[in-house]
Amino acid sequence: MRSWAVCVGVVLAAAARAAAQQAPAVSEQPLRNFAGSIQIDYMAVPTQDVARRQALDGATLELSMKMAMDFTQNVSANVKVCYACHGFEVGMAFFDLRVADQLNFRVGRFTPSFGEFPLRHDPANHRTSDKPLPYDMGRMLRLREWNEGVLPAPWVDNGIEIDGTQFFGPLTQLDYAAYAIMGPKGNADALDIDFIQSRTAYYVDNNSRPTVGGRLAATFGFGAASSMSLGASGMYGTYDPDNKLHFLVAGGDLVLRLDKVFWRAEYLLRRTQFALGPDPAAALRYGPGPNGTYDDYFVKDGFYTELEAPAGRFDFVARWDGLRRKGNVAVTSPLRSESVLLRYTAAATFRVYGALRIKLSTEYYDFSDFDDEVVLHLGLAGPF
Repeated sequence: MRSWAVCVGVVLAAAARAAAQQAPAVSEQPLRNFAGSIQIDYMAVPTQDVARRQALDGATLELSMKMAMDFTQNVSANVKVCYACHGFEVGMAFFDLRVADQLNFRVGRFTPSFGEFPLRHDPANHRTSDKPLPYDMGRMLRLREWNEGVLPAPWVDNGIEIDGTQFFGPLTQLDYAAYAIMGPKGNADALDIDFIQSRTAYYVDNNSRPTVGGRLAATFGFGAASSMSLGASGMYGTYDPDNKLHFLVAGGDLVLRLDKVFWRAEYLLRRTQFALGPDPAAALRYGPGPNGTYDDYFVKDGFYTELEAPAGRFDFVARWDGLRRKGNVAVTSPLRSESVLLRYTAAATFRVYGALRIKLSTEYYDFSDFDDEVVLHLGLAGPF
């Protein structure tokens, strides 16, 4: 690990030196910008009482406040704090050392580049009250049984990211990113990643091994207001203190924009290794297999596809998303060796003034292991 730290230090020193050589002298009064967003949402579960008790039934608030400072054209810093169901969170605290459009170094605490939805995860930046199921964090029904989605958004972590953009004319570009971060956390005897541990107030790696990942995306313009974007992302590492339990997350995304109409589709998959423990027959529901042993991993994947179309002061969204989990489960889990959740969402927003919007949506949950459920949302969201 010392050699890895030395390599990172050398890279950062070189990046800082290159940025300083290309940047003008530091201004006595750096440019500061302050922005934020607020969403207050009331979620109602009018169906089963069990579902209502284990969900965030009622009113919740999501608040984000961000300050950005440009020291020069090539050196900047961003700090962001959030308040939501998980309490206070440092959503950003990083430096950007920009050498050129094609080479930027981001160091600190940030959301690593993965997928399309995390780019617009703030509630003021998307039109529904809830996130797509693969990125859901705390608002889906049966969240404890499913242990959230595939990769809850925003995924915020400490580390370093190298990214850049290569333009091919005014309408086409290629974006890339590669990063090393702390990664998710879990216990030595874990059956899955513990997302609560990953968001504790002490942002310290539990195994001193970096998780690595990257993203590659291409955007093809068809005109001033129409484009198609394709992206692929991946992340790999260990999440337990002993560095024995591995995980892999992979995803692909597509966004088609035709003037003000958007069609988005995204797929995520996570393969997670878990601890068998000293007595897997007592801890796990299924097995052993034909060879007399237990599989030590499961696969969870998910998707969403949505259509967003404006009409005057309204925006309408139709979304279909889902989750699937395949593999062994704990004896106490109500899930099976293959469980499926499909959800259908119809949503509309009304622009009250400027970017301030009222959000309305209804969600229909189709569970393979539980009774079907209906969820209603009424919210107010906007930036400031």
